[in-house]
Amino acid sequence: MVGSFGPIFALATRSGTDELARWSLDLLAWPIDGQQVYTEGTMRFLSALTGGFLFGWGIMIFCLRQWVYDVAPEQTRRAVLAGLVAWCILDSIGSIAAGVASNAIFNVIVLLLAVGPLWRAAEAA
Repeated sequence: MVGSFGPIFALATRSGTDELARWSLDLLAWPIDGQQVYTEGTMRFLSALTGGFLFGWGIMIFCLRQWVYDVAPEQTRRAVLAGLVAWCILDSIGSIAAGVASNAIFNVIVLLLAVGPLWRAAEAA
């Protein structure tokens, strides 16, 4: 789930492939009103950074599941959960400070979806 946002924002680095990222930002800055644009070079650069971080974070979570979870399920669960909660808190504080409080609500929804069964302790194999 986390990594899926990476390519969306990485594609926004070029005009013509930025619509899905622009629309995503417009949705997160509710209401959908077309106010979010990708016209500045700094926005495109930030989108490249964000896309890379999100994709890398998603791959890291996947690799933890594939290569570490069976050996250390509880430690893996805690590591992923800590990362998700840290993201949600900092992203939400920043969104509110930037005047886009609606994104904090979306963050909580995404957090609940991403965490899902991670709230329960993992069972050793």
